[in-house]
Amino acid sequence: MKAIRIYETGGPEVMRLEEIETPQPRQGEVLIKVAAAGVNYADLAQRQGTYLTRTRTPTTLGFEVAGTIVALGEGVNTLTPGTRVAAFATGGYAEYATARAETVFPIPETLDFVRAAALPVQGVTAYQLLHDSARLQAGESVLVHAAAGGVGSFAVQLARLLGAGQVIGTASSEAKLEYIRRLGADWAINYSQEDWTEQVKQATSGRGADVLLEMVGGSIAEQSLRCLAPFGRMVVYGAASGQIVQFSGIQLMYKNQAIIGYWLSAWLSRPQQVAFAMQELARYLAAGQLTIFVGQTFPLVEAANAHRAIAERRTTGKVVLIVEPL
Repeated sequence: MKAIRIYETGGPEVMRLEEIETPQPRQGEVLIKVAAAGVNYADLAQRQGTYLTRTRTPTTLGFEVAGTIVALGEGVNTLTPGTRVAAFATGGYAEYATARAETVFPIPETLDFVRAAALPVQGVTAYQLLHDSARLQAGESVLVHAAAGGVGSFAVQLARLLGAGQVIGTASSEAKLEYIRRLGADWAINYSQEDWTEQVKQATSGRGADVLLEMVGGSIAEQSLRCLAPFGRMVVYGAASGQIVQFSGIQLMYKNQAIIGYWLSAWLSRPQQVAFAMQELARYLAAGQLTIFVGQTFPLVEAANAHRAIAERRTTGKVVLIVEPL
């Protein structure tokens, strides 16, 4: 089978399209014929060697896929070959990938593989950031950084569905700000402007945001604390800028604020809660309340260009690799 492999960490140029053996599902796993694979910031971090866990090379990149089950490992009796699924996978940038059965989710015929590939990582992340980590309460205000991205596009919509009273999105260009408005944000703010924190305060009548989803890092993360409301919760789930930020307990005490970390890989050890998030996403999709925005697609052979597009902030919505004709 064809797969995107890396033998060392580094820039997009380390990614190679190769012919390798098709993996076989082990106990508790399934084998999926991949139709589409999601591309995420985590993939870029793994390729660069900056992910939360060590990148062991050689390896095939990719954490999420959509496709069709073609084989079952020993002990799998809840899924059947031929089922159309979205899944958290191992080595998703390939024609075939394995996945643990409890992280594989059947999808309806009405959902195409390209859009389905957005659900496991970015859809579940957005839902859990708001529901499980921030514990969003009805009427609270939500600030979503990088709201034009894959997670952000989901989070803006889900914040409203989960009862937010006000949704604020940030981005770095006018085109992306307009996109955020179309998603349904009440306010769209350019976080490259010096007074962006004051704009957030203005939007919230001086109070600040009750819930803030942060994945930029560096100075943006530091500034975010200035526009977090008393008793507010900032959930940190990435550092796209590559810059690390530190906070002190003293900074949080005065306004009774909290900074919460989120890492999806750790949540996969609680498959029932991940399954609940997928069920809720499916429910919103079926009701026509949630839209999956796929901004760009690339053929598998152009995976490096997909990484470059994300790194250069040239994308909106989800980025997907097309692995087979759909």
